[in-house]
Parts: sequence; structure tokens; C-alpha cells
Amino acid sequence: MKPCLLSLVLACLPLSAQVKFDRGTDRIRIEIGGKVYSDFFLGADSGKPYLYPLRAASGTAVTRHFPMETVAGESNDHPHQRGLFFGHENVNGDDFWNNELTYKTPNRGRIVLDRIVSLKNGKTSGSIRARFHWNNHQGTVLLEEDRTMTFYDAPDTRTIDFDITLSAPGERVVLGDAKDGAFAMRLSDSLREDKGSGHIVNAEGKHGEAEVWGLRSNWVDYSGAIDGEKLGVAMLDHPENFRHPERWHVRGYGLFAVNPFGNHVFDKSAPEQTTVIEKGKSLRYRWRVVIHPGDAQAANIAAIYEKYAKGQ
Repeated sequence: MKPCLLSLVLACLPLSAQVKFDRGTDRIRIEIGGKVYSDFFLGADSGKPYLYPLRAASGTAVTRHFPMETVAGESNDHPHQRGLFFGHENVNGDDFWNNELTYKTPNRGRIVLDRIVSLKNGKTSGSIRARFHWNNHQGTVLLEEDRTMTFYDAPDTRTIDFDITLSAPGERVVLGDAKDGAFAMRLSDSLREDKGSGHIVNAEGKHGEAEVWGLRSNWVDYSGAIDGEKLGVAMLDHPENFRHPERWHVRGYGLFAVNPFGNHVFDKSAPEQTTVIEKGKSLRYRWRVVIHPGDAQAANIAAIYEKYAKGQ
């Protein structure tokens, strides 16, 4: 076949998926643009599933390595803060946040895989849908979680949409007014505000942990530099979430979390609140994570949020 004809044939062939998934025994590998982006660990090695690592479009990891990997000089506190995860410290009295398998606390719950519903590859986006059981320390299923994670391929950003529904199949479930929750990630030490280059800002223009922690806001951004590369991570709270806008449990040491269940614990002048899911009922939450070059202003996170709020 002549070179020009071969080129024409190749041009007519369908492009392979840019967002692809590979199911393993304990994880699902995520590829974007032909490169490994992250792994979705299904929880066999810990008390809950998590994504690790999360990377910028450049390939730079923005999440801390510990405890999945040992890196010289890296912090090794809070081993339960693995990559990006979802959990809460008080679900009918059981702890689904501080729940590493090595911990000895008696009320540790576990979030375990029920089944993978679907893996959908795509040219510009792809999704994982999975179901999990939130089992208390006695093995009883308190909550059923239906989670869809959609990953997007773009030249300069990495965006992930999370759509999570919690259902109470067997009994009334109460999520307490507690600090440690819920949708969270542990950032690279280089992005820490207290010992690194990190800078925290919310949608109202408040800056730093001292001004942002515990407040309600549509979004929060945590930016800095890793090996000279300026980048940031934004978390966006969907306007239809229960009690939107939610409070933020964001710390200078690199914990970055939005907590829809805490109220009085963050503001002693606010009333104590519990979140109740009655038997047979459910509660849905949606969040978007955007890993971007530069800081919140350079990335125009405010405009990105407006599009997200409109379903774009």
C-alpha cells in the first residue's frame, strides 16, 4: 500500500478512547490520553475506597504518597487520609473516616465493594460506577453507596465529577454533627499552607485556613508550587446538595475536605444538626474536582463554578 493511501486509511479509522479503565483484582486503573492517571483502590487494603494518586494534566501528582508509598522526607501523619476519599466519623456511632485496618478503635466501620456496575471508556470522558456497603463494626450494612466518577480529558486541566447517593436499606441512619468528614483529599506536602507553598481561598475571597475553615462556600481552591510548577486543586459544591453551600474542613497541613454533615462543630454559635436518612430513603451529593495550572484567579474557578452550577 502506498504511503499516501495508508495515511488516508489510518485517518479514517476511529480514534481509540482517551479515557480508559482497566479492572484489576484490588483496583481499577484510569488512563487519560494514553498515560496512567490514577488508580481507584477498592478498599481491600484500607477501611474505604480511594483514588491515588491524582495528577495534573502535566503528570505532576498533587496528592501525598503516604501511606501507599514511602517517600523520604514526606509527612507520615493521619494514614487514614489516603489520596481522595469519602467517609464520615459518626454514622450511627461508627467511624468511617478514622478507620484504617491497623487502627484498634472498637467502632471502626468499613466501606466495602458490593459490585462494579459499569466502566465506560470514552474519547473525551469516561466513567466508573460502583456500589459499596457501609458496614458497621458488627458487619451490619448501615448505608448503601452508589458512586459514579466521571473523568474528563482536556489539554490543561484534569476534572472529575462525583455523583454519590447514600441509601439506608435496613434502619434509620444518623450522621452526626462531627468534624471529620466527608469528601476529602490529602494534598502533596509541597502544597501545604503551613510548611509549603500552599494558598487557600474560597468563593468569597477569604484566604488561608484561619479565614476559610468551617465556613460555608460554593467552592474552595488550594494552590501552590510543586518542583517549581504552579498549580492548584479546586473543589466545587453542587448547588442542589443538601444544605448547600456546605462547610469546609480545610487545613494548612494539606487536608482538603468539604463536610455536609458538620455545623455546630465548626461554629459554636450555630445549632447542632444531624443528617438523618430514614429507612428506605436516600440522599444524593455531587462535587467536582478541578486540577488546574496556576492559582484560582488564573484558572478562573469562579467561572468554572458557574458552568458547573448550570450543568455544564
